[in-house]
Amino acid sequence: MNLDDKVIAVIGLGYVGLPLAVEFGKNRKVVGFDINKKRIEELEGGQDFTLEISQEELKNAKKLEFSSNVNFLASAQIFIITVPTPIDEAKRPNLTPLIKASEMVGKILKQGDIVIYESTVYPGCTEEVCVPLLENLSGLKFNKDFFCGYSPERINPGDKINTLTKIKKITSGSNPSSSEAIDILYASIIKAGTHKASSIKVAEAAKVIENTQRDLNIALVNELSVLFERLDIDTIEVLEAAGTKWNFLPFRPGMVGGHCIGVDPYYLTHKAEKVGYHPQIIASGRRLNDNMARYAARNVIKLMIRNGIDVSKSKVGIMGITFKEDCPDIRNSKVVDLVKEFEVWGIEVVITDPYANALEVKNEYGLKLTERVDFPLVDSLVVAVGHKEYRNISTKLLKKMLKSKNPVLADLKAIYDKNEAKKNGFTLFRF
Repeated sequence: MNLDDKVIAVIGLGYVGLPLAVEFGKNRKVVGFDINKKRIEELEGGQDFTLEISQEELKNAKKLEFSSNVNFLASAQIFIITVPTPIDEAKRPNLTPLIKASEMVGKILKQGDIVIYESTVYPGCTEEVCVPLLENLSGLKFNKDFFCGYSPERINPGDKINTLTKIKKITSGSNPSSSEAIDILYASIIKAGTHKASSIKVAEAAKVIENTQRDLNIALVNELSVLFERLDIDTIEVLEAAGTKWNFLPFRPGMVGGHCIGVDPYYLTHKAEKVGYHPQIIASGRRLNDNMARYAARNVIKLMIRNGIDVSKSKVGIMGITFKEDCPDIRNSKVVDLVKEFEVWGIEVVITDPYANALEVKNEYGLKLTERVDFPLVDSLVVAVGHKEYRNISTKLLKKMLKSKNPVLADLKAIYDKNEAKKNGFTLFRF
């Protein structure tokens, strides 16, 4: 099976799909498809709101065309699906985008075509959910008339060092020939090399446990943070001391959001429960991490009350709403949980973020962003995201943003010197 002269269609042009389409589009014909017409117009104009791809990189992808018209996909023989796989309010997998993308491809699937999935799913999802849709809508037979593969994304939003081509890629196919062809396809753009998994299920499982492992490691330090707060021990100092040992893992406590670490464990637990196993450690770690925003808010409120601040009439400023630093991605941001907890106590919350899109925040969460230069005086301050802009602000300057004589500074990313913060009049809280 030779894929050298085949046209690629990348379906979904977000943080995952766009870098992939651009990299392939440098040397071979690629159709970049997204249902969002505004997104297509933006990319055709040389702009990427995710900040993952520069104007120059877009220009270099000379064989890449963008479209929101399904008919343009018919010319492709390789379909790479990179749509989001979120969870619903009950923390269950929401496969709607994946199902719709599969249905769309199924209607135009041809003899000999290959469909590759990159979206994070639970083990077995590709062959149990997606393949039947492709078969039913195309009238073709799986592994006879068309083939499938799974190559999980490993994009780290905002990371300009560990980019697509520098991260080793897991590949897999539905039979030996497709597996080999798909591995060669990705090896043509991935400088770090590939790892060919023995099956699609293995590749799916490998992806979902990567972030589950990180989630559990963060859950451990979060639990230690809760314990050390009661023991009046500084968690960061403990971790720095323990970190002098060569094999101590450098995880830090904090709120765990985003589209991967805060979501993937729920996909794994969903599948586990389907086969009659109720995971204990994975579920426990996820519950603990999901509760850290409430824990932080309540500690801030406790300190405000201790400092004589009338909580019911107070105003708290929150710096940062994206799920991680130096990145505009607001998906599954746990800062939103922080805001909700403050509002339950009757506290007025003012939010600012130099990266987040104000309209997107309004539409997604119903929250209003305020420009930093217009940031009103507040009683206490929460630095929720470690943006480089915030790291460059001194605690002395932060103090000028507050009207209370005894303000609380919640430095949730531990980006400020605690002694400096206290010297400048703050009561400090950090995980």
